[in-house]
Formats: sequence, C-alpha cells, structure tokens
Amino acid sequence: MHEATFQMYNELLDYFFMTDMNFRAVIVDKSQIDESRPDYTSNDFYYRMYYQLLHYEMNLENNYNVYLDIKDTSSAGKLHRLQDILKWNAAISKLQFVRSHESCFVQMADVIMGAVNYNLRREKGDVQGKSLAKVKLVEKIKEHGDITRTTPLGNRKFNLFFIKLK
Repeated sequence: MHEATFQMYNELLDYFFMTDMNFRAVIVDKSQIDESRPDYTSNDFYYRMYYQLLHYEMNLENNYNVYLDIKDTSSAGKLHRLQDILKWNAAISKLQFVRSHESCFVQMADVIMGAVNYNLRREKGDVQGKSLAKVKLVEKIKEHGDITRTTPLGNRKFNLFFIKLK
C-alpha cells in the first residue's frame, strides 16, 4: 500500500470514528456454507445475511436508502432477489448497487471490512508477509474495540456479528 493511500485510509478511519456513523458486518467463513441443499446456495446465503444485517437494525419509523457495492456481473439479478426478500421491510425506500469509487461511504465500509478481513486472515496464518500499513489500520480500529469476535449488542458504533455454521 502506497503512503498516500495509507494516509487517505487513515484519515477516512479518523473521520468515521469522529462521526455518528455506524458500521455493522456479518462475518462468516464461506467454506462452512453447505451448498448441497438446493435452496442453500452461496447466493441464497448472501441474501439471508443481508437480511440479518439490515432488517433487525432498522427503526421502522425511519426510511433508509441502502447502497451496496457491486461485486460481480450478476449484481443486477442479485439486487432484484434482495429487493424481493426485503420488500416486507417498509423502512427501505431505496436499494441500489453502486461502484465503490462512486461513494465515499461504500469506500469507507470497504476499508473497514478490508482491515477486519486482513486481521482475521493474519490470525489464521493465511497472510503471506506483513503489510505495515494494513497492520496500522487494524490497530487504529482495535483502539475502538475487539475485531476478532462478536461485538456486544450495546456497541452501536462498530458492530461485528460472527456466525459459525459448523
């Protein structure tokens, strides 16, 4: 990671922790997904996790616009499926995929999730070498809480929910 990129990410994290924004993630080891069931493909699981992530944290007195990072060429189909699943949640006014470079908020979520993922992979020994810049970003996030296990429910600022399937 170049120094300028690191500095930008560092400032993004500073900004996040100074504001009233929240971050919430559901974390699952994808290798634990049992795709042998016809109704339980990786995509189906993806939708269920988005439902868990969004539905239970929304105040139905508010309206939300939800912007998701485009992950692949089949995102449009996934969006329609996710809209079908979430249509009963009256709090969602808009659900839309965007390219991460089009939204500083999606970029911020990418940086945070990237640091959490890097830390998890590093702890499992899946990281080759050591990126000092990524380690510094992880340490900055750790100053605000544990990122290796499910966060207590009271932590609204930075909430991680780890799910073990096996």
